[in-house]
Amino acid sequence: MAKQVVEVTMPQLAESLVNATIDRWLKQPGDEVDVYEPLCELITDKVNAELPSTVRGKLVKILKGEGELVEVGAAICLIETEARAEASSPAPTEPQAAPAPAIDPNAPMRSRFSPAVQKLAAENGVDLARVAGTGLGGRITRKDVLAAMEAGNRGQLAGPAAQAAAQAAAQAAIHVPPQVPPYAPPAVMVPTRPAEPPVIPEVEVDEGSPAPGGREYSIDVTPIRNTIAKNMRQSVNEIPHAWTAIEVDLTNLVELRNRLKDDFKKNEGINLTYMPFLLKAVVGAIKEYPLMNSVWAVDKIIVKRDINLSIAVGSEESVITPVIRNADQKTITGLAHEIHDLARRTREGKLKLSDLQGGTFTVNNTGTFGSVLSYPIINYPQAAILTLEAIVKRPVVIGEMIGIRSMVNLCLSFDHRILDGIICGRFHQKVKEILESYGPDTKLY
Repeated sequence: MAKQVVEVTMPQLAESLVNATIDRWLKQPGDEVDVYEPLCELITDKVNAELPSTVRGKLVKILKGEGELVEVGAAICLIETEARAEASSPAPTEPQAAPAPAIDPNAPMRSRFSPAVQKLAAENGVDLARVAGTGLGGRITRKDVLAAMEAGNRGQLAGPAAQAAAQAAAQAAIHVPPQVPPYAPPAVMVPTRPAEPPVIPEVEVDEGSPAPGGREYSIDVTPIRNTIAKNMRQSVNEIPHAWTAIEVDLTNLVELRNRLKDDFKKNEGINLTYMPFLLKAVVGAIKEYPLMNSVWAVDKIIVKRDINLSIAVGSEESVITPVIRNADQKTITGLAHEIHDLARRTREGKLKLSDLQGGTFTVNNTGTFGSVLSYPIINYPQAAILTLEAIVKRPVVIGEMIGIRSMVNLCLSFDHRILDGIICGRFHQKVKEILESYGPDTKLY
């Protein structure tokens, strides 16, 4: 059978991404590859991922090397595959199609396809270039694809269209390795397991030729660390950070958790930490002060109706912020399961791109390292980030007496373009009020 050479291009792994760096090639020229088999590992601003092949065949040439930044849509390698004998085959008889809506090629959102739309089109042989979009800005929706299928707007995709559709379908299988670069501040973790000593990178030191004036050595900046640096620099450079802290008495919550944690582990199969209680309090405070759940858009402030909480989860090499969607609709038990599930899938490298997108407010826990005060960097482009510090027993004045109480500091960094001290102070006080209200009658379900 005749052979043809097909270009594999850099996909758009997320709507806001315009490029990615090739970290490591998993296949070399001469290797046989199957559809969806990983070709290389990619690093982006948001996520690390393996890029699956869109065709079956033999890798004949690598066009972009390791460490190279590649724009979306650019060819990265060539794969030799079997050519389809379409020209000699009789043209299929298509069913009579109903009149289709006019296609506006200049619609601003027409070329932006969701993963669900791309996968559905690829699986059913629908050429998206022939489908009219009825969504906002001419965007093609899932209903548009289904309508095209019913109308007989199917066809054998060829060339770049086939590759793009197959690549989009393969994208649904992309899993995130544990070393995913964050889109959030470094050095924070969810308290799902005891803190572990930090991993120190291995370096080679040239013992024979010390630098003049002293001994020193260098460590190469990895693509992951470079991405972290870029994200942190963007947040600090664009967002005028302000910071405040408040002291909270968690004595009643500590007693409540100690009383319930054994039965909770027996019934639910997971540990009951302090984080779900904090998330519940943050949700309650955001409901009263929705401006905390917003982003800066130059000429306007966009307030998000959905409360999607980003939580910082640490891996050995970095920190990422998976998202609990619609956190306001979940109980304390439901939040505990969400935290456990996201932390587990982070460690196992099973997060998906959708798990990292759509966050509106970030909560993290620096107290797991014993920190009592921290100045977190805002998870761009959100408006604020709240940290839970270490819970420590301290003598506290209560009325005319001194008592030993379990105290904690809550630290808040906020975007001073959007938020001022008054609203942040009231938000802080509301979180404190809810946390200090937990007691024997608190419902977990």
